[in-house]
Amino acid sequence: MLKCTLPATLLASTVLTTGAFAQEAELIIESWRNDDLAIWQDQIIPAFQAQHPDIKVKFTPSAPAEYNAVLNSKLDAGSAGDIITCRPFDASLALYDNGHLTDLSDLEGMSNFSDVAKSGWSTDDGSATYCVPMASVIHGFIYNKDAFEELGLEEPETVDEFFAVVDAIKEDGGYIPMAMGTNDQWEAATMGYNNIGPNYWKGEEGRNALIAGEQKLTDEQWIAPFRQLARWGEYLGDGFEAQTYPDSQNIFTLGRAAIYPAGSWEVSGFNNLVDFEMGAFPPPVPAEGDTCYISDHTDIGIGMNAATDNPEAAKTFLNWVASPEFATIFANALPGFFPLSSGEVTVEDPLAQEFLSWREECESTIRSTYQILSRGTPNLENDTWNASAAVIKGTETPEDAAQRLQDGLAKWYAPQQ
Repeated sequence: MLKCTLPATLLASTVLTTGAFAQEAELIIESWRNDDLAIWQDQIIPAFQAQHPDIKVKFTPSAPAEYNAVLNSKLDAGSAGDIITCRPFDASLALYDNGHLTDLSDLEGMSNFSDVAKSGWSTDDGSATYCVPMASVIHGFIYNKDAFEELGLEEPETVDEFFAVVDAIKEDGGYIPMAMGTNDQWEAATMGYNNIGPNYWKGEEGRNALIAGEQKLTDEQWIAPFRQLARWGEYLGDGFEAQTYPDSQNIFTLGRAAIYPAGSWEVSGFNNLVDFEMGAFPPPVPAEGDTCYISDHTDIGIGMNAATDNPEAAKTFLNWVASPEFATIFANALPGFFPLSSGEVTVEDPLAQEFLSWREECESTIRSTYQILSRGTPNLENDTWNASAAVIKGTETPEDAAQRLQDGLAKWYAPQQ
């Protein structure tokens, strides 16, 4: 269970609001989480409006892969919503630096978050925090327990055991071993490279060494995840090259695939779609006895559009988002998103709790491309998307992909030159 302690003086959500708000206002929320529309409409927004009936709230998400471009276009045109859902680190830092996000350092509710929780939405020197931290997500693999039981399979702990499992599933022929496509590219990096990679580059050790220029993307620990991804193609089923993210979700939830390379954010959606029991296992380690590392990624924050016409209403809403009440609603309405506040929250969903339990067994890190390394051109995050997809498809070798990424990073990032 996820349990933390919050000072008693902050337990009442009324302490975290700006007081009575007499003037009617409407707030529009921009987000990439289109899967969450019903939860916001049916649970989160009604809970807020029960306390603040004069502030109307609308949740208006975009498609995940299109969000950054759509949001930037709206901000440039002056048509973006009042509340901006924030991706962590560089993408949101750029919005703040460009004057699109408001400094929220003095927001009362910010006292509920540690410096680590706020780091994904703070300036490099920590002097300004521009988004309220909402949740982190953990990467791993979700699997069909019924299929594993039918085939006599156990959760793999090492890479060799992992490939023995997918080989057995492929040989049986009753299930596609893994549901993942490369059409949308981001899955190949997010649920592929940055899922299995931390076990090779040793989590924060390697990530920080890359930022410092002490390691390169052409070092073996950074090529090794591509070598593993190069083997995935034969287990993804016919036509995976044209398979979209929703296609992969459907293939798994309909019971056609046995394993889904995943982030914990899938838990809430999958729970309502499957008619089989699900389990989860962390990324298998290269060799028995190795320390395991997980991507426990600070994933979602929420901030205020600096150009909003309703700044006081927006601050009232953001203070409520910083409260234990919101954290509890969010954690259990969206199991698999783990609150970052210091308030006490119990995670009730067993599959989400399985992901969360890995924090006790493994070292945590974040996605390697998100902090600092995607600020220039070419963008390392986006290039890692297409490199991971190309390696899985077999159109680029692991070595060539790593060299391309390293060359691109070295073009603009001084520590790598």
